[in-house]
Amino acid sequence: MSEQRVLIVGGRIENVRKAKEQGLGVVYLQQPGQFTPEHASLVDAALLVDYTDWSVTEPLVAAAHRAYGFTSVATTTEAGVEPAGRISDMLGLGGVSHKVAHLLRDKLSMRQHLAAAAPSVSVAAAEVGDRESLTGFGARHGYPFIVKPVDGIGSLGLQLVESPDQLDEVWETITRLRHSDHQFARFFPLERFLMEEYISGPELSVEAFTFEGRHVVVAVTEKLTYDNFVELGHVVPARITPADEAAVVACVTTFLDAVGVASGPSHTEVRLSERGPRVIESHNRPGGDRIRDLVEEATGFDIERYTVAWPGGGLPPLEERPAVRQAAATRFLAAEPGTVTAVEGREAARALEGVVDVDLPVEPGHVVRPLRSSWDRLGQVIAVAPDADAAVALCEKACATIRVGTTPDPEGSDRAAGAAHAAG
Repeated sequence: MSEQRVLIVGGRIENVRKAKEQGLGVVYLQQPGQFTPEHASLVDAALLVDYTDWSVTEPLVAAAHRAYGFTSVATTTEAGVEPAGRISDMLGLGGVSHKVAHLLRDKLSMRQHLAAAAPSVSVAAAEVGDRESLTGFGARHGYPFIVKPVDGIGSLGLQLVESPDQLDEVWETITRLRHSDHQFARFFPLERFLMEEYISGPELSVEAFTFEGRHVVVAVTEKLTYDNFVELGHVVPARITPADEAAVVACVTTFLDAVGVASGPSHTEVRLSERGPRVIESHNRPGGDRIRDLVEEATGFDIERYTVAWPGGGLPPLEERPAVRQAAATRFLAAEPGTVTAVEGREAARALEGVVDVDLPVEPGHVVRPLRSSWDRLGQVIAVAPDADAAVALCEKACATIRVGTTPDPEGSDRAAGAAHAAG
């Protein structure tokens, strides 16, 4: 076995493959249902438990460390960032601490911290208490404003409050969500809610990697969204002016310093408002929605490989931001809610020049739910082109080539809608 070993918490199989390609031994901490025969062929050892339960994870990881002596811990998944921080603290592995990971996961704590440490990159925020707290926030900070779960991701439970007339409905939704049992409740509970000022303007994300306190931005990603804030696509590089990009990079650098990110990947979501860029939220992991793949296609920098292998010492630090060599985009696929009756055009879409992948794991008989969170999307297309406009257009062409036929099923649609309401 390799002298250098990494403990990987959750994530996709590519995490393990890339660690092995860098000559690292791997101890794998994963939910039991996510372990596959390929994992078994690659890892030195596997701990198959609910790794978000620290009472179980702590003694098992401590014993595994005595047996296998892993020298770093890494994760690329949101549910894994706090356990990874706890493990790093417990064993002195030098990664992002649990304090910092929790500050990023808990959106209310992040806003409270920024109010003191870096108010120029943040907005006013407060926790939802009772129904009157909504009225009070609107009176103090105006409309519209945002209500969202403190622990949520993927636009889960997010509401835009545009006027006082909506407050009763918003409160009813919060109450319902607090008692829902959605499919990801174990990892992202809908218990506490946050109110924050609404930020208008283009939505972006900044992908960065921090080397011993030195932040290197590797890409600025433009986000395309539906009216309900669910992402419909992304493109690298973002179509903004050099001056705006410089302001966004400065905003995120200030933010990362303020919250104490000293090593590893980060994915920070920003809106470019009339008052300048403001941070929406951030994560000490690579971006989801396969943004990490877009970054690699556009710049050649593999942020996932660096996440799992950089602490092992086998990769050189980036001295400067990698150059953009082409544009890369993704567009998510959707269909009318109901039961899938046919899926056509996948191979034709894959055959289009510049299309990198068509990920559509949908077959006849599957149920399409109303689009209320990121988890209700059917799949995605990834494409590359010489510039961002062309990459977005190619994704749209590929999506138009694909047809997912559905038939309304009153009973099934009700079940789907109920599940989607529970999810957000």
